[in-house]
Amino acid sequence: MSHFSRIKTQIVEKAFLLKALEDLGFEIEEGELEVKGFGKQKMAVEIIASQRFSYPIGFRKNKDSYEIIADWYGVRGAKRQEFRNQLMQRYAYHAARSKLEAQGFTLVSEEVEEKGQIRLVLRRMV
Repeated sequence: MSHFSRIKTQIVEKAFLLKALEDLGFEIEEGELEVKGFGKQKMAVEIIASQRFSYPIGFRKNKDSYEIIADWYGVRGAKRQEFRNQLMQRYAYHAARSKLEAQGFTLVSEEVEEKGQIRLVLRRMV
């Protein structure tokens, strides 16, 4: 029998979360929703990220940050920790770029290294 898992994150900005999910190839719904799992189980969420042939992954605000809610038994193509790591990397990417561009930096180059690390080179003219 499967069940829903709740994973705490440090995600606080909804806009960056949505961009990260788009980067990972998910279709996104927002609103007062319910994520479904095995045996018609449901749990209230604010965001649903879905892919074909897979249970959806939900997100809801819990105090100051979002938590991931999913029945991982039926989530295809992503293991729990792997998904969290990829999501956090894309979230951090969008948050960093946005914050630095707000401070006057512009992106000069971007490359993804062998182990998946992203290297950004930004410049600010004084």
